[in-house]
Amino acid sequence: MNLGPSAESMTINVSNLYIGGVPEGEGAAMLQMRRSFHGCIRNLIFNMEPLDFTGVVGYERVDLDSCLLSEKPRLALQEEDSKLLPEPHPPPRPQQCAMDGTPEYVPNAHQFGLTQSSHFVLPFNQLAVRKRLSVQLSIRTFASSGLIYYMAHQNQVDYATLQLHGGHLHFMFDLGKGRTKVSHPALLSDGKWHTVKTEYFKRKGFMTVDGQESPMVSTVGDGTTLDVEGKLYLGGLPSDYRPRNIGNVTHSIPACIGEVTVNSKQLDKGSPVSAFAVAQCYAEAQEGTFFEGSGYAALVKEGYKVRSDVNITLEFRTSSENGVLLGISSAKVDAIGLEIVNGKLLFHVNNGAGRITAAYEPKAPHTLCDGKWHTLQANKSKHRVVLVVDGNAVHAESPHIQSTSVDTNNPIYVGGYPAGVKQNCLSSKTSFRGCLRKLTLIKGPQVQSYDFSRAFEIQGVFPHSCPGSEP
Repeated sequence: MNLGPSAESMTINVSNLYIGGVPEGEGAAMLQMRRSFHGCIRNLIFNMEPLDFTGVVGYERVDLDSCLLSEKPRLALQEEDSKLLPEPHPPPRPQQCAMDGTPEYVPNAHQFGLTQSSHFVLPFNQLAVRKRLSVQLSIRTFASSGLIYYMAHQNQVDYATLQLHGGHLHFMFDLGKGRTKVSHPALLSDGKWHTVKTEYFKRKGFMTVDGQESPMVSTVGDGTTLDVEGKLYLGGLPSDYRPRNIGNVTHSIPACIGEVTVNSKQLDKGSPVSAFAVAQCYAEAQEGTFFEGSGYAALVKEGYKVRSDVNITLEFRTSSENGVLLGISSAKVDAIGLEIVNGKLLFHVNNGAGRITAAYEPKAPHTLCDGKWHTLQANKSKHRVVLVVDGNAVHAESPHIQSTSVDTNNPIYVGGYPAGVKQNCLSSKTSFRGCLRKLTLIKGPQVQSYDFSRAFEIQGVFPHSCPGSEP
């Protein structure tokens, strides 16, 4: 063995090689721990040569050519070990579903985007902003678009607004003589907190994100004052308000917004003029929509037609072994359903000639309720179905190959369904508890992604708001 350039080369003479432990009285000076190894060893190579355990000189409490860890249940092994080992130790805690912690909230911050028209209306002194406007706020979002704030004159000729579009911020204002637009290169949609400041002063407009200034833009036209009402629409607009001059990004921003100041004066979010569909912000948040286990979200009010082919993809995380993921049914027996039942994921399809089911059972119990994100793809093609969970595929097909179409015309229910609604391809009525994201239904070239804030009916569901971090 070479101990380095300054050390002499030395040879270790090996007379006895002990594996997994040493007999009493041997090696006491060299070893800090006397307890024997518990487990399995294979493919042992010593001095470049594989060692064959069948040729050992002696052994104690060793099963040669077998590994009990893979042949006996864990509990049986623990019982046997407790008889053999001189030092008692508690058995490892049995695997179970993840525990739901109580979420913590960000003080003085509010979650918007729960519906398309989530908003606050906050009063401010409109005279103070005529010659100079400076709005500063802190924001956290995973979204790529939405309205952050808006103020305007009653006739909407003068206005100022901050919008997120394509992941970038755009500050627009009009002093009555033409629109000025300031954009910032920073990408905001990373789920981290950012401080944003928008400013107009002396015929110049600019924006700062986390201390980084955008280029200054000169105001359009010869307007000199911003004449607006003393109402700041924060996070979105009421459903009956129709802005005329700011483009089509008018939906509520799916974001958490903290403190807001107008010309260095902090606005009181505790007493808004009006508020709609605004919630507290989770201190730790992920991209996704939270289902609290008591309700559902209903999509496509006019009814979704499954017909012969559909491909459903989504991601989910849960701490429960049971819960409805999705159901689309009809007045007849035709339906499809996705659900978690006793830790298994089931994809049911009924083309009218009887239910077929692709069932995915994880190799390890409690895998699907471990609180981590799992991917799901459910594909129906005529009389065949394929369910893929975390890359593992299971198949099923109907013997009635002439029956190929699921004739549905009912809404898509996600996470559960109302008591009075019939679901022909769901065996469970348990509402899903956890988070869902990236729900997409694909039919041929048509790819339709669904935003839960656009649900026509929603209960116990919080769009764009998923608490906690992955375990």
